[in-house]
Amino acid sequence: MTEQAAPAPGRSRIGFVHVPHPRIHERAHEKPARTNDERVGINGRIGLFITTIVGTMWAAYLFVVIACIGAYAIIGNLSTLNLVVILISQTFLQLVLLPVIIVGQNLQARAADKRGEQTFKDAEAILNECLQLQAHLQAQDQVLEQLITAHRPEASSA
Repeated sequence: MTEQAAPAPGRSRIGFVHVPHPRIHERAHEKPARTNDERVGINGRIGLFITTIVGTMWAAYLFVVIACIGAYAIIGNLSTLNLVVILISQTFLQLVLLPVIIVGQNLQARAADKRGEQTFKDAEAILNECLQLQAHLQAQDQVLEQLITAHRPEASSA
């Protein structure tokens, strides 16, 4: 039996050459997008911080307490307390907190968009690799068919 030389790197004996998708190399040097990476200056940090706090159940509980105090003030005809609750809920929470939350959500959306783009690129690379795998398997099938045909015993005539 004679030994055959090993094929060159990246090339097999069946003539298939794997060409990795460029995204595979990019991905090795890229971190996933995070919301914290999207902070832009002090305003972005404040907006994201407040958005994170307001998006908790503790903030929801606080708003329920404020609403209950307001209901108590209305039922008990406590005009000063009612004015304080109105000032807190309508002026501060609605007019001030809403734009701050929108800033934080915009930053979160940018990070989500970047993650979505990364996922799309990854899926595209996976598809490319699967197509190359399929081509490799087809090339192997052809070689196997040739080997089977070449080594098939002759039909004996009886």
